[in-house]
Amino acid sequence: MHEIKSAGFLDFESLERFFVRMLPEDLERLAFFMAAFTLAGIVVNVMVQTTAVYTWFERRVLGRFQARLGPNRWGPFGMLQPIADMIKLMTKEDMIPKIADRWSFNLAPIILVFSTLLVVAVIPFGPDSFLGTLNIGILFILGVTSVNTIAIFMAGWGSANKYAMLGSMRGVAMLVSYEVPMALGVVGVLIMSGSLSLFDIVTEQNVPFLLVQPLGFLIFIAAASAEMSRTPFDQIESESELGSGYNTEYSGMKFGVLFLGEFMAPLVTGMIVTTLFLSGTRGFSPIPGQVWFVGKTFAVVFALLWVRATWPRLRVDQIMGFAWKGLFGMALVNIFLIAVEVAILQDETGKISTSSMWLMAAINWVIAVGVIVAVANILGQKKLERPTPVPSPLANMYAEAD
Repeated sequence: MHEIKSAGFLDFESLERFFVRMLPEDLERLAFFMAAFTLAGIVVNVMVQTTAVYTWFERRVLGRFQARLGPNRWGPFGMLQPIADMIKLMTKEDMIPKIADRWSFNLAPIILVFSTLLVVAVIPFGPDSFLGTLNIGILFILGVTSVNTIAIFMAGWGSANKYAMLGSMRGVAMLVSYEVPMALGVVGVLIMSGSLSLFDIVTEQNVPFLLVQPLGFLIFIAAASAEMSRTPFDQIESESELGSGYNTEYSGMKFGVLFLGEFMAPLVTGMIVTTLFLSGTRGFSPIPGQVWFVGKTFAVVFALLWVRATWPRLRVDQIMGFAWKGLFGMALVNIFLIAVEVAILQDETGKISTSSMWLMAAINWVIAVGVIVAVANILGQKKLERPTPVPSPLANMYAEAD
C-alpha cells in the first residue's frame, strides 16, 4: 500500500505558488486569498454537481431495489432528471407563511448546506489539500455537523407550523442523542492513531480500522445514519405522520436547498467514514490515492442506500432507545477494549505494528459479534404478560338480566 500522495494542482500550496507567479511582487499577499477562494469554489461546485448526479443515482437504484423504473423520462436512462428538477424548483413560486419568522425561515437552508460543505474542507485528499492537515480535524467535523441541529430547529420554528415544529423537535432530540455515541465511537480511532488530525489517522492505518475495530465502525455508521435522518431513522420528515416535517412550509429554491443538504449528507458521511475507517487515500499502486478514495466513498454510500431501500422506519421510542440502550453501551465496550489492547500491544515508541493490528482484528471481530448478539437479545425482549380483561358495561347488564 502506498502513502497519501499530493492532489497535484488541487492542493492549497500549489495554487498559492501559481498565483504568486501570476501576480506582481507588490500584490503577492493576495495569492493566499485567491488560492483559498479558488479552492473553495472548486469544492462547492464539485459537491453540488456530484450531489445532483447522486440524486439521479439514488432514485434509479431505489427503483431497482423496489421493482419499479425510477426516473426515465428526461434524457437517456433519466440522467437529465436532476436538471429538470432544478428548473422546476427555480420556476416555482417562493411562498413564506404570513406568521413565519422570516429570518429563521430564510437562514435555515443556508446554514444546513453551509455546515455540510465546511466538513469537506478538512477531508485529506492529499498532504497539502486545503485544510486537510488541520491538527484537530476530527473535533472540527464533530463540531460543524452539530450545527445541523440548529438549522433543522430554525426551519421548524420559523415555519410557524405545528407539523414542522414536531419534525424539528424530533430532529433535535435525535441529533443530540446520537451525537454522544458518534463521538464515543470515534474515541477508539483516536486511541489507535494517537492524533486528532485526519491526515495522521489515515497515515496510521496500515490495516483499515474497519477491520481492527468493527464495533466502532458499526456505532459510527449507525449514529451517522440517524443524524442524516435516513431510513430506518426517518422521523424528522416522516411523510405519513407529519406531511414532510421541518420542511413542510418550504417551496421553490428554498425547498431545493434543503434537499441539496439532505442528499449531500450521504456523500460527506461516506468521505468521513472512508477517512476514519477505510484508510482514506491509501491503496495499492499504480492506482492513484484519489481514485481509491472515491471508490471507497462510493462503496459506503451504496451500503447506506441499500439499508434505506430495505429496512422499515422505526418508531420514535425505538430510535431513542437504540441510541441510549444500545449504541452508548457498545461504544463504552469498544473504548475499553481498544484501550486495553493498545496498552498491551504498543511498542516503546507508542506505535502498533501491522501484525499486532491483525491480532486485534481477530479478537475484536469475535467480541463484536458477541456484543451485537447480546444487545439484540436485550433490546428485543418483550413482556408477554396477558392483559387483565376489563368487563364492559354491556356485559354486566346482560349478566344482571340473566
